[in-house]
Amino acid sequence: MGSFTDHSANERTFLAWLRTGVAVIAFGFVIEKFNLFISAIGSTNSELGKTIRLDRVQGPLGHYEGLALMASGILLILIGYIRFARNERIIDNPGVASPLGVRTELISTVVLVLLVAIYCIAILAR
Repeated sequence: MGSFTDHSANERTFLAWLRTGVAVIAFGFVIEKFNLFISAIGSTNSELGKTIRLDRVQGPLGHYEGLALMASGILLILIGYIRFARNERIIDNPGVASPLGVRTELISTVVLVLLVAIYCIAILAR
């Protein structure tokens, strides 16, 4: 049986994952609302609507950037919960530790960072 400090540190880490996931979901919601706002302005006959180039405002994903961020936030929360449950088992029974979980987390983090970098490069190259 693990100590209280180990369990509380594990819980604080899970709450950090949860906070990050909620922040990413909120940011995705803001981007989605901004895309709707830009589309509404671009479709009007106002002077501002004529000056906005919708193809420049929309990224390579079109209107799906916000939804992709919302899905990423949900994925972060799920990954955080899986880590929390795994670490709880390891704290209670240290013999069940496996390096596979750490490698999977490292590979998934690297893949996510590369995808974000590719997306940013695609936005800047336009």
